[in-house]
Amino acid sequence: MVQRAWRIIPRPLLETILNNHAQHHRVPQPLILHGPRGVGKTTLILERLLDDWNTGPHVTGYVDFAENIKDQHPKYGCSFPWASWSNCQPQPALLSLRNQLEESLESMVIRGIKLGKISSHQIFTTINKWHNPTTAIERICGLNVINSLRINSKRDVVKRDDSERSKRKVSAVAAASSLSSLLNLWDRAVFQLSVRLNAKESFGGDVSLMEDSYYREAMAALELAKEVIKVQQGWRANAIKHLNETGGFSRPLAHSATDWPCLLLELLSSAAEVGYFQPKLVINNIDVLKNAVLTDDTTVNASMYHDSFIWRTIALCVNERCLPVILVTSDSYYSYQAFIDYGFPDIFISRETFGWTPAEANMHMVDDYFTQAEWNLIVETLGPSSRHLFEVYALKLSNYYNKVTDEKGSTFEDIVDAYLAYLQLTVVDPAMEKALLHLQKFALDAQSGKVSKDRLRFGAPWRHPPHTDDPSICHQWAKIQLLDFVQSLVNTEFGVNYLADCSLEILDDPSAVALLEVGLLYAQRDPSFIRPITRGIQRCLVRWLVQQRLQMNFKESVEYLWQRSVRGRSYRHLMLQIR
Repeated sequence: MVQRAWRIIPRPLLETILNNHAQHHRVPQPLILHGPRGVGKTTLILERLLDDWNTGPHVTGYVDFAENIKDQHPKYGCSFPWASWSNCQPQPALLSLRNQLEESLESMVIRGIKLGKISSHQIFTTINKWHNPTTAIERICGLNVINSLRINSKRDVVKRDDSERSKRKVSAVAAASSLSSLLNLWDRAVFQLSVRLNAKESFGGDVSLMEDSYYREAMAALELAKEVIKVQQGWRANAIKHLNETGGFSRPLAHSATDWPCLLLELLSSAAEVGYFQPKLVINNIDVLKNAVLTDDTTVNASMYHDSFIWRTIALCVNERCLPVILVTSDSYYSYQAFIDYGFPDIFISRETFGWTPAEANMHMVDDYFTQAEWNLIVETLGPSSRHLFEVYALKLSNYYNKVTDEKGSTFEDIVDAYLAYLQLTVVDPAMEKALLHLQKFALDAQSGKVSKDRLRFGAPWRHPPHTDDPSICHQWAKIQLLDFVQSLVNTEFGVNYLADCSLEILDDPSAVALLEVGLLYAQRDPSFIRPITRGIQRCLVRWLVQQRLQMNFKESVEYLWQRSVRGRSYRHLMLQIR
C-alpha cells in the first residue's frame, strides 16, 4: 500500500451549521462547539473555517487559551493532551489569558477604526453608557473642572420656582448641560492624547490628512477609554484584594474585572455591518480560563472572571445582540451543566460533535491508510476517533513499525498493543492518580462539613468517608471508591444515561465527578450518556481496574468486596436506551 500524507477531510454538515451562524453580523446567543477530545474540533476551526472567516468583510479574533500551556500545545512542538487541561502543570496565569483576550479584541477594534466604523464619539457613547468617566478623565488629564457657577445657577432657579414643571425643565437642562460638559472634557482629553501619539499610530500610505486625523482621534479615544477603565479598577483594588483573601463573591467586583473586554465587545457589536465589517470571536479551550492561576490581586479569581465574561456576553446577546461568539471546548461541563448554571437549557446554541461514525471512518480510511483487516482491528479496540487514527497511522509510518514487522511472528496487532500501552502509561494512569486526589479532597471536605448533607444522603456509597485526615487511610478509601465506580461502569457496559430517571444522582457521585474533571469520561448532551471519551480509553480503564485488583493484598481485597456487596454502586437502572 502506498504511503499517503494525512489529509483534512471536510465535514459538510457541521461546517455549514457553523458558517451559517458566522455569516450573521449580530446574533442573539453565543454558540458552544463541544464534544469529546480527539474528534477534530480545533482542526475544523483552524484548517477549514478560519481562513474564510478572515476574508472580505469578515474579521475573526481567534483566542486559544491553551497556547499558554507550552508543554502541551502543538504551537511549541508538543501534542494536545488526551486528559483534561486541568491536569497540565503549571496552569497558566489569569493575567496572561486576560491580556491575550484583550489584545485580540483590541486588534479587531483597530480594524474597525481603519474602516471608519468606530469613531471617538462612538467610544464615548459606549463608555458613558455603563461608566461615569468624568472623575477618571479629570485624574488622567490632571484637570479639576468644576463649574460652580452652573451649579449655583441651578440652585437659584429651583429656589425661585418650586413647581413640578419647572423642576422637570431644570432637571432636563442640567442633564443636557452635564452631558455637554462631559463631552467637552472628553474631547479635550482625546486631543491631549492624540497630540502625544507618535507616527506609527497613523494610517501610513497615501491617505488624506482628514482620514489620518480621524484615525488618530479614534485611536486616542480608545486609549483614553482603556485608561478610564484602569483608573476605575484602581479604585476597587483594596476591595478586590479583600475579596481574594476572604474567598467571597461580589458581582460588581467580578463585572469590574471584565469591563474592558466587554466594552470592546459592545463596540464591535454596534459597529458590525453586513458586507462591510463583520467581526467574530472564537475562543478555543475556554475551560482553561476557568482553571487559571491568580498571581496578583489586580483582578478577581479565574472562575469568577470566567463566569462574569460569559454572563455579560449572554446579556449583550439577549438585550442588544452581539457579534458571533463561538466557544470551543472538550470539557463536558459545557455540554449540560453550564446551560443550567447560566439560566436555562437553551441559553447557548449547542453544537455537539462526536467525530466520525465507524461507517464514515471506514469510507475515508480503508485502502488509503489502512487495509480492511487493520481497520477491523482498530475500530474494535480504539474506535473511530480521528486522533487515534492519526496517531496509529503515524506509528505505522515510523521506523518502529518496520522494526516490529521484521521480527518473526509480529503483526499489526503488536502496533496497536504498543499504542494502548502508551495510552495506559501516559494518559490513563496519571489521570487516575489525579482522580484519587480529587476523592481524597472530597473526604477531607466531608470531614470538615463543606459537603452538603443532601449529597451524603442515606444509602449513598460514599456516605461514610474516613473520620481522619491520615493520607494513607484517605488514599485507601478513595481507591476503593474509584474501583467500585469503574466496576459499576463495566457492569453497565460504559453507557449510563444520567437523565434516565431525572434525579441526576450519578452527578452527585464524587468518583464520577472526579473522572469527568480529569477528562477520561465525557457527559454528552444528546443523547445524555456519560461514557469514556474513546473506546481506546475505555479499554485502558478496564486494564486499570484489572491491574489494581491484581495488586491488592488480602486486607484490601476484603475491603473492596465488602464495599461492593454492602455499599456498592449499581447504575444498571440508568441503562436507558435511546429509541
